[in-house]
Amino acid sequence: MEFVLLFVFLGLTALGVPVAFALCLAAATILHFFMNMPLVMVSQMMYAGIDSFSFMAVPFFMLAGSFMSAGGVTGRLVNFSQALVGSFTGGLAQAVAVSGMFFAAISGSSAATTAALGSTMVNEMEKKGYSREWATGIVAAGGTVGIVIPPSITLVVYGVIADTSIGDLFVGGFLPGLLMGVSMMLVSWWLAKKSGLKAEGTFSVSALWKSFKDSFFALMTPVIIIGGIYGGIFTPTEAAAVAAVYGIFVGMFIYKELKLRDFPKIIFQAVIGTTIIMFLVGAANVFGWLLTNLQIPHHVGAFVASLTNSPILFLLAMNVLLLIIGTMVNASAAVVILTPIFLPVAKSLGIDPLFFGVLMVCNLAIGCITPPVGLDLFVASAITKVPLEKVMKASLPYLYALLASLLALTLFPDIITILPKLLAS
Repeated sequence: MEFVLLFVFLGLTALGVPVAFALCLAAATILHFFMNMPLVMVSQMMYAGIDSFSFMAVPFFMLAGSFMSAGGVTGRLVNFSQALVGSFTGGLAQAVAVSGMFFAAISGSSAATTAALGSTMVNEMEKKGYSREWATGIVAAGGTVGIVIPPSITLVVYGVIADTSIGDLFVGGFLPGLLMGVSMMLVSWWLAKKSGLKAEGTFSVSALWKSFKDSFFALMTPVIIIGGIYGGIFTPTEAAAVAAVYGIFVGMFIYKELKLRDFPKIIFQAVIGTTIIMFLVGAANVFGWLLTNLQIPHHVGAFVASLTNSPILFLLAMNVLLLIIGTMVNASAAVVILTPIFLPVAKSLGIDPLFFGVLMVCNLAIGCITPPVGLDLFVASAITKVPLEKVMKASLPYLYALLASLLALTLFPDIITILPKLLAS
């Protein structure tokens, strides 16, 4: 049964069947032909998998990001980023990385972050002497932090599946996201030096202060979310709802760029995005139930234990595996499939579930710019009309920087765990 389950799933995925449908069909095959169970169990277990209060955070965070983007937040964050680092060598390219970190703290999605950066930065970079390919490459790479820096939808999914505090996961994602962003800034500086680009203008305190005041209400979004959760004011799910209402308030009454006529489109986009994620989680719940029933996590744990008892070697092996899987499966899908298999092994080796989850998401974020499923590559290419293969080539230096950041996170777990520990004490 184990062989048939995995063979059907991998075979359907290889044929291009969407992951959620492949999970359901593989599970249905086993239930019907091997376990003689009614197929209605598939829909029942799918519903049970998403019947969670915590999952209500997903549509609200999507709404918050969409309301903020439509309400004029993106442009203000970009202006603040340019005022902050735009005067350095390769300043505009560095501003893309900084803007990515800021917008990630609002959107919770790598694709949304990439789209926001691509629509605002590429043409401006081209005017300043950057090649369109380079601009598209940094935009695609800059979007990766969208699922690392809170509020991250992928971290919400992991938190529910792993029964780990979503608030702690959010806080744990701050420093890794910052590390990834800084590493991309350094690459941009080096490439600019190599290309002979000079510093762009001079640093101005008054311009920085003006742009900070203009973007203040946007920058307050992550403060409200994390502060409210750790202050005991609301749960992560309630924080998501507050963020959505706050996005409406800022867009309509402060920046005055969000209109009532925009609401149907924004809500429809959030519904589509939420449906995709919820269907995937429900399908993975059926698949995960079968994996547990067939004792596959136990067999995997025994196999790993026979190879090594070293947490570091296990994590390095997981990094390699996740990097490979990230080239074929999107981050949320990988989390719902792999967490029930490998989290028990990680716990048996004394690895903190919080650290393991954030490291997994950071790893899978890199998959957003690795073909053939690199979603950010496709989004950036579609916006800028640069051929996909050229976007891939331009993003390679940033990919190497992100891999170096991943290695640092693996070898120094405190980068992930120190903030949650400090806030809990």
